[in-house]
Amino acid sequence: MGVAERELLLEALDSNWVAPLGPQVDAFEREFATWVGSGHAVALSSGTAALHLALRLLQVGEDDEVLVSSFTFAASANAVTYLGARPVFIDAESATWNMDPALLEEELKACAERGRLPRAVVVVDLYGQCANYGPILAACQRYEVPLIEDAAESLGATYRGKPAGTLGVIGVYSFNGNKIITTSGGGMLVSQRGDWVEKVRFWATQARDPAPHYEHSEIGNNYRMSNLLAAVGRGQLQVLEERVRQRRANNVFYREALGDLPGIGFMPVASYGDWNGWLTCITVDPTRFGCDREAIRRHLESLNIESRPLWKPMHLQPVFRDCRVRGGSVSAGLFECGLCLPSGSSLTSEERDLVVASIRSMRK
Repeated sequence: MGVAERELLLEALDSNWVAPLGPQVDAFEREFATWVGSGHAVALSSGTAALHLALRLLQVGEDDEVLVSSFTFAASANAVTYLGARPVFIDAESATWNMDPALLEEELKACAERGRLPRAVVVVDLYGQCANYGPILAACQRYEVPLIEDAAESLGATYRGKPAGTLGVIGVYSFNGNKIITTSGGGMLVSQRGDWVEKVRFWATQARDPAPHYEHSEIGNNYRMSNLLAAVGRGQLQVLEERVRQRRANNVFYREALGDLPGIGFMPVASYGDWNGWLTCITVDPTRFGCDREAIRRHLESLNIESRPLWKPMHLQPVFRDCRVRGGSVSAGLFECGLCLPSGSSLTSEERDLVVASIRSMRK
């Protein structure tokens, strides 16, 4: 948090407008839409809420299938189940760690041959890097399946000059406390279709019909962002570019300080765009380094340094054990050997030095 966030939050408090909705929400939506170059935006209570309503817009329903990145956080798949649909998981590619376009094409072809195409595709931009949308979009367009871009981790990144979150028909973002900018909790849905965004705005406020009393002709959700949190988001948006520079600087530091160690690798950075540096992730080959990922993680934890394994793929999660998966070995392998290092925008040089020294001390 900085000066701008404090001033805007106090402005919201002084206005006594603290409930959901209000002038700060309206301003945050306008400013965010302008920043990412989208026609319309609606601020919501979480990125998960944005995913849920994005799928509802595309009429996902009971017994439908939705193709989803397997290598991601559970929210990307959970939202599919809220509507009674079933996720079908697509593995990552080793070149970017994002959804494999070839596997997506294979699954869409197989679905078409069975005469049952999925209702939607949800692609997650992993660890701040956009997926390879050229072939992904081509496959979706070939089979006329709409694409939702889950840009929860990638705000500030680009794909061939286009901002993350604007590659699909709908984009969703998260402002959870661990994201590159935060409202403590919150999300945003964007689209070039104003009618879709207005429909989400309606659903997210409990689907209240225009009447002097409480009238409801549809089922709604309590998904809108509060005026106070939107004030924080406006201040955070002002420093997004600085946060991206800080995160990328962390990554450059770690690569220079650890890149010479046998058995240590880093997430590949694709040439087709700019990533936002959200998290710096390494892979550990224990036969070359001398110990495995988990030994490093436990050692860092003993020094009060938090690190975390990469996402456990959705197709390996107990709750999704009965779901179909295309591929699976790439993301499973990354989970076994990958580690997220401390990557916060406020990391000091002393803290980064401590992380590096602690990892180097494990080399055997």
